[in-house]
Amino acid sequence: MNLSRRTLSALLTCAALGLGTLAQAQTVFRVTTIPEEAATEQIRKFTPLASYLEKALGVKVEFTPVNDYPAAVEALVNKKVDLVWFGGFTHVQANIRSGGKIVPLAQREEDTRFQSVFIAKTDSGIKTLADMKGKQVSFGSQSSTSGHLMPRSFLLAANINPEKDFRRIAYSGAHDATIASVVSGKVDAAALDITVWKKFVSENKVDTKAVDVFYTTPGYFNYNWSVHADMPKAMQDKVKAALLALDPAKPEHAEILKLNRATRYIETKPENYKGLEAAARSAGLL
Repeated sequence: MNLSRRTLSALLTCAALGLGTLAQAQTVFRVTTIPEEAATEQIRKFTPLASYLEKALGVKVEFTPVNDYPAAVEALVNKKVDLVWFGGFTHVQANIRSGGKIVPLAQREEDTRFQSVFIAKTDSGIKTLADMKGKQVSFGSQSSTSGHLMPRSFLLAANINPEKDFRRIAYSGAHDATIASVVSGKVDAAALDITVWKKFVSENKVDTKAVDVFYTTPGYFNYNWSVHADMPKAMQDKVKAALLALDPAKPEHAEILKLNRATRYIETKPENYKGLEAAARSAGLL
């Protein structure tokens, strides 16, 4: 995506989020996420969390999906939303864009050891990363941590240069679309978020006899809930406390955590994402 399209997308997102009067900004706490899955799925996953936060914070909370990853970055950098669910790479991008003013509050326990998977049709003959040479390969969004940055980083570490070694590179935009691109035969292999893959398998949305994982990456830090540093510290602390208070032993909390594919939320810190920034610079993505 070029800069002009990215800028246009951000402007359209701002309009879609209803970024209107000062009064609105003061009375509505706005939440969004990177669009790792379809908008309908995002709404299903995050609306219960928004309702929980509304009670915990004592303010009206609205969840609104955005169209693409850069739009989520721009929304928080420009303080058009209050809280964003970022992937590790989009957190890094937002922090750089804002001059170091993005604060990560909490991450899932799973995000301390996140992984990506590479998938292909089981009859494709693709069994290793090297087997992808000469093939058509899909990543997710260009700004995705688990669907692009880290898979690319591990490919480069294996002396595989996607631009030189793959016949064609596609960007699906979202993890569910990545799976569909392999199932349909549009590409030969693809990389995506391991939790989305496991979800599709557990819900019988993909036949692992036809399409399955052939490589799982080492672990790395990933997603987090981030706010802008200009948010009053008292509110930052309140939001963090609400996220950390989600208790899997409580049925209503357990459902929210399940929808977010989380066992629980834990504290995180900016240092956790330095490795991702280094990987992005090494891969030429920053």
